[in-house]
Amino acid sequence: MSGIMMSFAPILQRLAPDRRAWLFDLLRFGTVGVAGFLIDTAVVYGTRAQLGLYGAGVLAYLVAASANWGMNRVWTFRGRGSGPAHRQWLAFLAANLVGFTLNRGTYAVLVTLSALRARQPIYAIAAGAIAGLFTNFTLSRRLVFK
Repeated sequence: MSGIMMSFAPILQRLAPDRRAWLFDLLRFGTVGVAGFLIDTAVVYGTRAQLGLYGAGVLAYLVAASANWGMNRVWTFRGRGSGPAHRQWLAFLAANLVGFTLNRGTYAVLVTLSALRARQPIYAIAAGAIAGLFTNFTLSRRLVFK
């Protein structure tokens, strides 16, 4: 065990098993979220010249959300959820519409009101991702991967 994990081991052992499971799910979900953030950012930067910032933002969210669903399906919530993959994917996108609104709403406000965020949208992408994180995690865990 690493030094960091050793220092947290006593705290983790005191947590109830369901709380420990929740915490590990959140950490895995957050890790997947970082990968999604990188995908989101790459798609925005790669398509903003052709689609504009708003079109690039919508496309990037769909690509990143789809990638996040896949990674969460095989790692974060492995073995949870049921039904065909395409239905689970649609349920994931539907359940995360609230998170999408928080995420892309934050993004749209920042790129509209801030010249810096319009020139460097990575700041708006990051703020949007943080704004939607806990909503997306809760809805994914309770509705999609139950």
